[in-house]
Amino acid sequence: MSAVRIPKDRMYHKFRLYGFLKNLRFFDPFIVLFFREMGLSFLEIGALFSIREIATNLLEVPTGVVADAFGRRKAMLASFSSYILSFLIFYAAPGFWTYALAMVFFAFGETFRSGTHKAMILEYLRLKGIEHLKVHYYGHTRAGSQLGSALAALVAAGLVFYSGSYRIVFLASVIPYILGLFLFLTYPKELDGEIVRVTGAWREKFAERIRLTGRGFISMFRDPHTLKGLLHSAAFDGVFKATKDYLQPILKSQALALPLLLSLSPDERTALLVGILYFFLHLGTSFASQNAGRLQERMRSLPAAVNSTYLLGMGLLLLAGLGAQFRIYGLAIACFVGLYLLQNLRRPMMVGYLADVIPQRMMASGLSVESQLKTIALAGLAPLVGFLADAVGVGYALAIVAAGAQFLWIFLRVTSPGKVEAVQGGVGG
Repeated sequence: MSAVRIPKDRMYHKFRLYGFLKNLRFFDPFIVLFFREMGLSFLEIGALFSIREIATNLLEVPTGVVADAFGRRKAMLASFSSYILSFLIFYAAPGFWTYALAMVFFAFGETFRSGTHKAMILEYLRLKGIEHLKVHYYGHTRAGSQLGSALAALVAAGLVFYSGSYRIVFLASVIPYILGLFLFLTYPKELDGEIVRVTGAWREKFAERIRLTGRGFISMFRDPHTLKGLLHSAAFDGVFKATKDYLQPILKSQALALPLLLSLSPDERTALLVGILYFFLHLGTSFASQNAGRLQERMRSLPAAVNSTYLLGMGLLLLAGLGAQFRIYGLAIACFVGLYLLQNLRRPMMVGYLADVIPQRMMASGLSVESQLKTIALAGLAPLVGFLADAVGVGYALAIVAAGAQFLWIFLRVTSPGKVEAVQGGVGG
């Protein structure tokens, strides 16, 4: 089998740089530990994640109107500006309700960004006539994101180690996002896609945009391949995002159990272990993303790859929960590492599958629908996992959610894709 050649031009490196800067979120390896340091319960932490996801869902349509009216590049500028404001609030104003406000600004960033940059990549591939490389190409760009996460883990560990607090990581995260603002200014105008201009007053434009978007959404939900694909992706990613950060308290338990570096404080030992593990974890996920296309080629079909990775991922989460519950922390950590690697292998495949079942003209809207479904799933799962973690322990909470997701696979198993017809007058990319 001949190797696939990816054209590594200027935009290829810009797309990778975007992912690298976006994932320099120094707070990611410590977000749950940060909230615990601030005195929040697991239920309150889950509630904050839920607030973020509900706000993301509610803001999806209005921010989509702005993005469609002004173009994808300006939407990305608005996204990173909202993220920066969120980080500053987390750093400067402790408290549950101020954190809730910060989550709302974070949601603004997510909604302006969700699906937008992927649509820009797919638009670029269409213009270059290399759409058939979408899984390989997106895997390469996602690999750049994971390299950013790997570096962020080491930098964050150093910041926490020397400052003695998790708060500093939010202030540090502002710097790469400012650099991201300058990067978007260099993107070419043709990546803005088709800008649909609706005549009339602003309120009429808003209502018309909702109507056109709704027609596009309905057309996608009418096709069983598209519907299952969207729900399948939302279920797996919703479970992953609702549980992935519980690796942090497991790592803290492991750090305190190890008879190493006893001269250091518990927080210093935790920072070192978390930083080192997340560094190697994200190096692994970067490699996994870059080789997603190769794995897909070895599978019987793209739907088979998507289905098998779903079941494997939920099995790993189940074992991670049981390992944590019975204090076999090594098993729990290893299973979480496997789950992270699997998520980054399957995400490019999932994008490729959705690209096969969603019409090109509606790709941005289709990916936006996927994002909305994920936020709904996570909004419900995050408080549930937090409640279960407070009530029966982190381990059992993870195991219960994993078992439920495995049962849902019976209804979410995808089959060979079929294209849906674009609605006449539907939303452009």
